[in-house]
Amino acid sequence: MSNQVALTFEDGVTKVIKVDDYETIMDASYKARINIPSDCRDGACGTCKSFCESGEFDPGDFIEDALTDEEFEKGYILTCQTMPESDMAVNIPATSESAKTSASSYTSRITQLDRHSETTTSFTLEIDKRSELAYLPGQYVNLKIPGADVERSYSFSSGPNTEAASFMVRTAPKGAMSEYLRDRAEVGDEITLSGPFGSFFLRDPKRPLLLLAGGTGLAPLLSILEKLAENPPEHAVHLIYGVTREEDIVGLDWIEEYKAKLPNFTWDYIASEEGTSAPHTGYVTQIIEPGHLNDGDVDIYLCGPPPMVNAVAKWLETEGIEPANFYFERFAPKEKTGGDAETGAPASSEDVAESGDSMSQSEAVSSMETGRLSFAKEDSFAQLDARMGLELAITELMMPKITDEQVKNLRRLAEATADCVSGSEVKKPEDFVRYNEEFHEYLFTVSNNPSLLESYRRLDLTDQMQATFESGTVIFDRVIQDHEDFVEAFEKKDIERAREVIMAHARDAKETMEGAIDKKESE
Repeated sequence: MSNQVALTFEDGVTKVIKVDDYETIMDASYKARINIPSDCRDGACGTCKSFCESGEFDPGDFIEDALTDEEFEKGYILTCQTMPESDMAVNIPATSESAKTSASSYTSRITQLDRHSETTTSFTLEIDKRSELAYLPGQYVNLKIPGADVERSYSFSSGPNTEAASFMVRTAPKGAMSEYLRDRAEVGDEITLSGPFGSFFLRDPKRPLLLLAGGTGLAPLLSILEKLAENPPEHAVHLIYGVTREEDIVGLDWIEEYKAKLPNFTWDYIASEEGTSAPHTGYVTQIIEPGHLNDGDVDIYLCGPPPMVNAVAKWLETEGIEPANFYFERFAPKEKTGGDAETGAPASSEDVAESGDSMSQSEAVSSMETGRLSFAKEDSFAQLDARMGLELAITELMMPKITDEQVKNLRRLAEATADCVSGSEVKKPEDFVRYNEEFHEYLFTVSNNPSLLESYRRLDLTDQMQATFESGTVIFDRVIQDHEDFVEAFEKKDIERAREVIMAHARDAKETMEGAIDKKESE
């Protein structure tokens, strides 16, 4: 028996590996020719430390220097020791390039083609070497359109253990894939696909699930339902399917089939235009009931166009509801896909070349956006206030005893952060978040005060910044100068100046987070 483990790298690439019983994640990764970080392989050095987002596992044996109890409680693991006991999702602190891995390409043929209406087409592919294509329910691949030198991104509507691969696609008046499916596509056509991609996928269900689909955003949710049906969860699963007009209402019989496969499954649908056969008129938020939200102890999976994702997030915030998790897949804007409103598209080679380091790997792979939403600005503000209090305390402790070498290390970290900012904008968001965290944490790590270090590491600021910051995020003008001033205060043993910098930095950081969150919600 084996379990599937999704390895998500810092550049957005996700690789799925099969890990056998009593096999470690690291051993299975190397067997799959994926070189994740390692050194001792004995649980002694901590080089392979990674974050487990979901799943059950045997952590194996390790020493405190490699992984502290506090880190373990927060979800960190050592891949050289961890043996999965269920499917897992693990964030690897490295890029896919450094791990010498990348998305794979496959050849396939259309075996079934159904033009349901003017707006929706579904098709099924027979994939060569299907056993080598491992993906998680909810993920997408890039399909190269026959007769055109372009690709489009589409989510699987079939489960990961289904032999054939199925897709459900919106056919718009314009768009390369739309024109192909409407005018030229035939059974037998050969299509090249690459992937899988995306962080929108089913996590281990530990609480009720609310699935929200907008139009052909139903596709990845059907894949999720298929996976759930293999081992039905004890918690409730509710799906709400939102469409615009009558011709968009497709797949009701597919959804209905899951009522027999999933004992706790219910569903409903709604159309925004009046006069359709849908039982409700309006938007998906109008038929979300309190029971579906379980007082916030719910995991929400939402796939749809940007206005729908933003509207649901805003509605939850207005209602004062903060779900345990909110995962989303947001279709690309029309201008990025040649008029096809419900797909993503890889960046052109010219755009990648011109972008330099400002474009992440996930942006290059597709303009379709996947991720996890966090709602409350107030939560970020509380975290910043908590960090300020802890930094004032650690400054009082460390100022009298910090060594010259430690001050040099603090300055080095400040300089590394500066390289990620251009003017008042973040140009390397992933690097900025990482170096900024190392800078702010440094005094805690050298303080020899476990209680303060533990308190600091319980903060969620890094996760919030990773979810919010992007290339071009506007940051307050003095952020880099604050870091330099803080180091200078330690060099001069000026504790009052250090306190002044800490408090001003916290105040202005709130403005940066507020602006970044507002920008993310408006996209």
